[in-house]
Amino acid sequence: MKIEHFIARRAALMAQIGDGVAILRTAPEQVRNRDSHFPYRYDSSFYYLTGFTEPEAVLVLLAQSQRAILFCREKDIEREIWDGFRFGPTAAAEQFGFDEAYPMSELNERLPKLMANQASLHYALGADTAWDTQVLSWLNQVRDLARTGVHAPAQIRDVRALVDEMRLFKDDVELDLMRRAATISCGAHQRAMQMTQVGRYEYQVEAELLHEFRRHSAQSPAYTSIVAGGANACVLHYVDNNAVLNDGDLLLIDAGCELDGYASDITRTFPVNGKFSGAQRDIYALVLAAQTAAIAEVNVSAHWNSAHDAAVRVLAQGFIDAGLCQGSVDGVIESGDFRRFYMHRTGHWLGLDVHDVGDYKQADVWRNLQAGMVLTVEPGCYIRPADNVPEAFWNIGIRIEDDVLVTDNGAEILTIAAPKTIDDIEELMRQRGH
Repeated sequence: MKIEHFIARRAALMAQIGDGVAILRTAPEQVRNRDSHFPYRYDSSFYYLTGFTEPEAVLVLLAQSQRAILFCREKDIEREIWDGFRFGPTAAAEQFGFDEAYPMSELNERLPKLMANQASLHYALGADTAWDTQVLSWLNQVRDLARTGVHAPAQIRDVRALVDEMRLFKDDVELDLMRRAATISCGAHQRAMQMTQVGRYEYQVEAELLHEFRRHSAQSPAYTSIVAGGANACVLHYVDNNAVLNDGDLLLIDAGCELDGYASDITRTFPVNGKFSGAQRDIYALVLAAQTAAIAEVNVSAHWNSAHDAAVRVLAQGFIDAGLCQGSVDGVIESGDFRRFYMHRTGHWLGLDVHDVGDYKQADVWRNLQAGMVLTVEPGCYIRPADNVPEAFWNIGIRIEDDVLVTDNGAEILTIAAPKTIDDIEELMRQRGH
């Protein structure tokens, strides 16, 4: 992504904060154990505005003077021997288009001066207690200068409200990255299907996903992969991935890669032995019909919840037809009885975060979908053993999830290349070992 994109985003944010100052910090490094850290991942909103991926960095935007200032680690050749390249303030200002850049060691000295005589202060209020304390300390230092004629920001606002709305709408560069991430993840799901065999372990299939992600330049999974065979598929956030795959079971895989910060998110469910049983086929066809109905509602004339409502109606009718629920569709929906088998929402925003930012309601009303939004559509069905559930349905867990772009002409399914019809799945699995 070119630096001009980040400069334009910073300018757009400054235009919204008027005579104010915005302060955004990147994510801190996290200790894994002793002197070992978790792989570093920058804060998404900080990256969205800067393109800067190093830890220990703060962005300050002064809207009145149109200045973008970065605080970052100093250039340190000795530390680079151990930890790798650092830009340092001088190179960071040049490479990322900042008006000024300073070492982090000067942050405490400079921040109160930059906050002085600003009408409002914008930062991620409440996101981190220690950061709140630090920002308020700087604010109080400015307040202490009142007798000298300096005034402190009179208003404190959450900068996330503005940045989240900006991030909700993807531009062409972001969409190109998301399409590429989706393509990589589709290939990984195809590989997983082809490498699944009775007697293998869930973690062996997970390894195939990770292999395909990294082989095609994705930096990491976008989230911890779910590889859930049999009854494990009825645990929505199952991540142990350590059970053997049994003949006659389904395998639910919820996995996607992250490419240059942007996430993909796909779920596919298929038979370990390559052939759906009768009950599995019936429930799978139901979930696929629910997803088809939901995707049909992804257009600029619909609101956010339209897709969920459509999926629920199809599922409720299917549960009645299968003898899992009793009564009318409206009655099953009104009573919530369907939630025994479908207990989650039908999707979420997608972007720099796998559960991306952006309000789902505005003024307590579901917001209308608009071109440039990207969301997942992921209905499911999870049937645990119970006295009032036919045994043929026990331990069937199915979810089908795609990444969908809202366009002026309807929905573009970014993850369409991952097989999901019964015929396509069974045909792909018939080719195993050929």
